[in-house]
Amino acid sequence: MRLTKWAAVAAFPIVWTMAGRPDTRARADGPSALPGTAPLTLQGDIASQLVAGVDRFLLRKTAESAAKRPAFWTDETAARANRARLASILGVTDPRVPFEAPELVETTDRPALIGKGGRFEAFAVRWPAFGDVHGEGLLLVPTGGAKLADVVAIPDAGQTPEQVVGLEPGVEPAAQFARRLAESGCRVIVPVLIDRGVEARNGRSRLSTREFLYRPAFELGRTPTGYEVQKVLAAVDWFTRGQKTDPRVGVFGWGEGGRVALFAAALDARIDAAGVSGYFDRREGLWTEPLDRNVFGLLERFGDAEVAALVAPRALVVEAAKGPEFVVPTGTGGGPGRLTTPDPSSVRAEVERARGLTRGRGPASRLDLVKSGDGTGPAGSTAALAAFLDALGAGSVPADDGSPPRTTGPLPDAAARRARQAYEIRRHNEWLLAGAEDARRAYFSKLDISSLAGFTKTVEPYRRAFRDDVIGRFADPLLPANPRTRKVYDEPRYDGYEVVLDVWPDVIAYGILLVPKGIPQGERRPTVVCQHGLEGRPQDVADPKKQNPAYNQFAIRLAERGFVTFAPQNLYIFQDRFRTLQRKANPLKATLFSVIVPQHQQITDWLKSLPFVDGARIGFYGLSYGGKSAMRIPPLVSNYALSICSADFNEWVYKNASTRAPYSYVWSGEYEIFEFDLGHTFNYAEMATLIAPRPFMVERGHFDGVGVDEMVAYEFAKVRFLYEAKLGIGDRCELEWFVGPHTIHGVGTYEFLHKHLKWPKP
Repeated sequence: MRLTKWAAVAAFPIVWTMAGRPDTRARADGPSALPGTAPLTLQGDIASQLVAGVDRFLLRKTAESAAKRPAFWTDETAARANRARLASILGVTDPRVPFEAPELVETTDRPALIGKGGRFEAFAVRWPAFGDVHGEGLLLVPTGGAKLADVVAIPDAGQTPEQVVGLEPGVEPAAQFARRLAESGCRVIVPVLIDRGVEARNGRSRLSTREFLYRPAFELGRTPTGYEVQKVLAAVDWFTRGQKTDPRVGVFGWGEGGRVALFAAALDARIDAAGVSGYFDRREGLWTEPLDRNVFGLLERFGDAEVAALVAPRALVVEAAKGPEFVVPTGTGGGPGRLTTPDPSSVRAEVERARGLTRGRGPASRLDLVKSGDGTGPAGSTAALAAFLDALGAGSVPADDGSPPRTTGPLPDAAARRARQAYEIRRHNEWLLAGAEDARRAYFSKLDISSLAGFTKTVEPYRRAFRDDVIGRFADPLLPANPRTRKVYDEPRYDGYEVVLDVWPDVIAYGILLVPKGIPQGERRPTVVCQHGLEGRPQDVADPKKQNPAYNQFAIRLAERGFVTFAPQNLYIFQDRFRTLQRKANPLKATLFSVIVPQHQQITDWLKSLPFVDGARIGFYGLSYGGKSAMRIPPLVSNYALSICSADFNEWVYKNASTRAPYSYVWSGEYEIFEFDLGHTFNYAEMATLIAPRPFMVERGHFDGVGVDEMVAYEFAKVRFLYEAKLGIGDRCELEWFVGPHTIHGVGTYEFLHKHLKWPKP
């Protein structure tokens, strides 16, 4: 509950100056609070406590996610919508390429036939999947009888097709499930998956191949897993092409291959049975897995049980087995993560949850749980393969006669094949990037920019889409702000207060308020929220003892000009501590800004309540990561009357998705920076569109390494065209160039603030 002025006077002793304003200088008995607020007694590093609180909040939301999913599973219509949603968030959206049959891959030195087993022959093959991307691997053709079923047998990302066929060492015979399926009479395609090998990327970060491809793909609405699902479904296209009498179709995979098999079967009803080994589990720990497994919004509707429910009533065999053991090397610049063997009891619990979801929803579903040994044995046990083949109506697994297959010539060059597969996906990402601007233009086709009135009527659906589908939104109502303050600066021209506000349980907002001295009683001043950048703190911009050359004390300089200023603590501090918040948020269909935006809503609501602040004249000014904030927060916080983006404005999608630009985030350690499918929805010009018709400005140093002038100018030209040529408000849109680096210049931007916040220059 906010205190009235007179209640505040009663609660806190105030001395009124001759100028008619309260004297808030520190008292001899300790720091004083701002009138109308409670004393701030919180000790220690408040920024650290803020980050820790958000971490608890997100972990709680993750734990609660399973209980909220039934709301999305009301009937079969909802299930169909969920299947479409799963395809969208995996990025299984590119049209596949029709083809007659896989190509035999041979050279002048090596025939396509590379090996023979007692009951099959193995050929090196590839097949078109989507765009110019191919699946590649082995085709195992049964000999001595008709094929009983068609199966895609998917190894883990750390295996080669030859290993799970037994043509090269690395996989024990008991786990060579592709070989055993071929020996059982199945025609089998064994695709290669993108590997987890770590390499130096452009001399800046060492990333796994999967993460290197994930980063631009995610920005463009795709994922490595989705690409691999497409390759599997392209093989299914061939299996089922134009022949009504074809045998049944199955997919079976281990580890990463099990993940791909599960998603493929959930998305495509032509798959009659699926086998998943060494993967099926609770998925609330997704944020701990390698970054390439990140799926935006997965846990909103799906754990493994819900994905399994999309397979029903078709058959699914889950094998509790040893999974891939992998830890992303530390110090590489990539996202941390690890893979471990699923706990058998956890596997069983998730299977039981899946059975509960499918019970009573239609035809009886077949969902078998099979253990390999004690639940941690090798993949593809006889029991698991027997259940899988039984579900396909393909007989049983013959006894292993101990005769391994033999090579008939040189094996494919595995390293060259991996490189081809990675190159094709990298090229496809670049192709998507080239078409992204046209896609955004089509996305915004319903926005009326013929007039300011038409714009105002049609822009709100885009703001909602940005809030709900890009930034992400938690529906929790804001708590009462319960402001707590303490005076920390008493300078000749301003006073400074640390401020803490409640936002949600465990979530606070924190910052420093600078109040110019001598404000006449009853006068309401314009306010500027001054936002720090990466690893920054409010003190970097508001502490008179700190001289950070990037910020040039801009909160202080503005307070000296008569503005009230507030410097918030944003979440992007403490390196992996905050970056893993993004990992926790993404599966919930959320981002860091899903928390930061409500923090700023609470901050600006509180600022508006102060007797010396004009709530209609609150501006936002941020540098670097604060500039990122300037593009994302004001579109969603209507309390902001204008926004200034300093040292960040860019052709943002290109900066995130290009594997050519040397300043791209693809090469850097900021693994949390990528936002799902911005490429086809909101670049910086489109975000600025959501700020319009409020004033908007860019501050750009010619020698700022975040980008190059040409790209900044290219993107800004779209904003300028909207403001000036279409809406007729060109005086509200500016870009200031200056000769300098990544810093607050504070010349044209200060003029902009004085002009649009209607405050006279000193």
